Amino acid sequence: MTQRKDHLDALAIGLLLACCAFWGFQQVLVKATIAELPPVFQAAVRFGGATAVLWAWCWWRRIPLFGRDGSLHAGLLAGVLFAIEFALLFSALQFSSASRVTLFAYTAPFWVAIFLPLLVRAERMRALQWLGLLLAFCAVLLAFRDGLGHGAPQQQWLGDLLGLAGGAAWGLTTVVIRSSSLGRLSPEKLLFYQVAVSSLALPAVSLALGEQWVWAWSGFAAVSMALQIVVGAFASYLAWMWLLGHYPATRISVFVFVTPVFALLIGALWLGEAVTLNLVLAMALVAVGITLVNRPAAVP
Repeated sequence: MTQRKDHLDALAIGLLLACCAFWGFQQVLVKATIAELPPVFQAAVRFGGATAVLWAWCWWRRIPLFGRDGSLHAGLLAGVLFAIEFALLFSALQFSSASRVTLFAYTAPFWVAIFLPLLVRAERMRALQWLGLLLAFCAVLLAFRDGLGHGAPQQQWLGDLLGLAGGAAWGLTTVVIRSSSLGRLSPEKLLFYQVAVSSLALPAVSLALGEQWVWAWSGFAAVSMALQIVVGAFASYLAWMWLLGHYPATRISVFVFVTPVFALLIGALWLGEAVTLNLVLAMALVAVGITLVNRPAAVP
């Protein structure tokens, strides 16, 4: 039986910071790779490779993936939403900066707070959570205003909208997991549903968008895809799910606001992306909002 801890120790904090740092770096890495490989094609290769790596891992660890447990329909729905999320987010990077796309993607907890109470009565929102949602709404307005201002790149607004839609798809994926039998699955099987469905759906999306599939990769593109597959879509996700099984979920969730900060810093240093006051303020509002939305209820 898994023994849960009531606080974050040095191991948990180290793993959380490593995951968030890589996720922020990953957004910049994907954007840098778009010059060679189309975005949805990247996502298709990423999850195709991750499916193979995860299946090999489960075979080695003798973790069952195909037993009948009543999770098929919910698992397929979560997988479709997961595929939609990454099709939107990777496409958004063509038009907007990595830091902006990451900011909009990390509005996902607010979509969960809005929709989960409709399916799980125990998840009704409290006053502090509504305040967190209000702060997130202000952050989105501030960031959109920044993207529509004088000197903003052409079609940046489109990338921002795609990023926001990707965050909504991420939030809905979480709602499906938390309101169904998927929450009782092993982390490996839950992740397998998502990456396997994505590996089947995203190639079709890429072809529908008219992307050109490129197989003659440079060394940079090959390293980028290897990192996205092994670290991004496999190791970091499994680490995150392991942390959720061993430590308080509310305290872990607060760490997600660090990811946009990493994306902002790495994007500025590597790609020369603009760092504006409005963007920094929007990130701060999202951070405070996430903290309030995930704050546990007071025990009477």
